[in-house]
Parts: sequence; C-alpha cells; structure tokens
Amino acid sequence: MTDAQTKLPELRAALPALPCDDTGPVFNAPWEAQAFAMTLALHERGMFTWGEWAAFLNEAIRDAQAAGDADHGDTYYAHWLTALERISTIKGLVTDDSLLRRRGAWDAAARRTPHGQPIELG
Repeated sequence: MTDAQTKLPELRAALPALPCDDTGPVFNAPWEAQAFAMTLALHERGMFTWGEWAAFLNEAIRDAQAAGDADHGDTYYAHWLTALERISTIKGLVTDDSLLRRRGAWDAAARRTPHGQPIELG
C-alpha cells in the first residue's frame, strides 16, 4: 500500500473534489503528481493542516471560476498548483521572487525541450 493510499480517507474527507479512483489520486500528467507529492510532503512536515490547505485550494478554484474557468474538471491541478504557491508564500516557505525565477526557468526549459520529451531544468 502506498503512502497516498494510507492517507486516502483523510485526503478525501478534506478534499472531496480530489480526482481519485479505488487506488488513490489520479493524475493526467507528471507535473500534477509532483505538485501533489510536494503538497503531501509539506503537510507531513507540519507546514500546514489539511483544513488550511482546503481553504487555499477552494480560494484558488473560486478565483479561477470568477475569471472564467469553465470548470470541466481538467484544470483541478492547475488550481492545486496555484494554491501550493500561495500557501507556500504566505507560510514563508518561498518568496514571490523565487517563484518568479522558477517560473522563468521552467518556461525557458519548456521552450527548448522537444515535444514529448521530459522537461529538465538546467
């Protein structure tokens, strides 16, 4: 049984919209799983509670819907990443500047990576 599977009941209680099947969370791309794993790791280190996390995620989803997100279910982890960035910044785990630098590095790496290949930050 994986770590995510043992925590699945707690996760589903805190995050009822979490895309899951019988074995645990479901991801459409590797970056989604990575954002999920980073969130689990920060929670396990006591950086925030699931209640705090749910509030940040709900806020990110509400903001996106207010901006026109059609909510077809395909943007859930984009909101997850927004929430992760926000809570990490507010908790002092990262700075706005470091996030901007990382986004820039990621964008540059994505532009130079051939389609279908893994993106590697240099």
